[in-house]
Amino acid sequence: MRIANAPCSWGALEFDDVKGEGITYGRMLDELRDTGYVGTELGDWGFMPTVPAQLQFELKRRNLRMVGAFVPVALKDVSLHTIGEAEALKVARLLSAVAEEEDQSPFLILADANGTEPERTRNAGHVTNEMGLSAAQWTTFARGAERIARRVREETGMPTVFHHHCAGYVETPQEIERLLDMTDPELLGLVFDTGHYLYGSGDIDGQRVLEGLERFGKRIQHVHFKDCHPLVARQARSEGWDYFTAVRNGVFCELGQGSVPFEVVRDWLHGRGYDGWIVVEQDVLPGMGSPKESAQRNRAYLKAIGL
Repeated sequence: MRIANAPCSWGALEFDDVKGEGITYGRMLDELRDTGYVGTELGDWGFMPTVPAQLQFELKRRNLRMVGAFVPVALKDVSLHTIGEAEALKVARLLSAVAEEEDQSPFLILADANGTEPERTRNAGHVTNEMGLSAAQWTTFARGAERIARRVREETGMPTVFHHHCAGYVETPQEIERLLDMTDPELLGLVFDTGHYLYGSGDIDGQRVLEGLERFGKRIQHVHFKDCHPLVARQARSEGWDYFTAVRNGVFCELGQGSVPFEVVRDWLHGRGYDGWIVVEQDVLPGMGSPKESAQRNRAYLKAIGL
């Protein structure tokens, strides 16, 4: 298992409501390398160079690998599937062009257009069944995900994994299960994100993470290590914070400071022979301290537990 990090840990988030201080990609990659990581995800389109030769140069001179890229698509809306497919293919072509031939392929990380539906954003971390998709919308959502994954595979050979995520329509364990049941495992794998799973489960008991790994293990192809702070999660629910307010208040904290039992996750991954990437994600925003220092502490924590 190799350890990567991602632009969101330097404040480069896809949401306008919670963007960080605007750190350049060069500084972010330098600091990522200097704090002991060997891979990165792409971040928003345009954050890093989008010309393959330039991106490859920036990665190679730091001895980094490109691990994957997050592509949000409002999959419940069939009229947006064509646009989503085009965006996914654009990103997949870039990743394919900079991939190392002898290495594991990067992943196209497909997700819902999280944070765009007011009700889901307002109730992230404590959604109810009534806030979910209808049967017809589920069919549209699943077919759209398969369509995009199929086209990405046909054109680039790259695998697609789905990222369950708070403030989107695939947040709760039940919603993850429904999407996986409705999609072809040969086309769509799963990114298991420890922090989003715990917060999205509506609970803060770390045991839920192990239950999720066991429940969805056959589809997990990629892993995000994100922690969830229990006190912030409780306050967010009791005071009715929306997703962005919870993030700004540090619901996704440094590794080892929250409720995710990472040593248990480590043992589960080892037990299943997982040999993919672990990507650290911590949404570091202005006022939360230095992204580099947080990245260093997160790496030190993982080394302390044998990763």
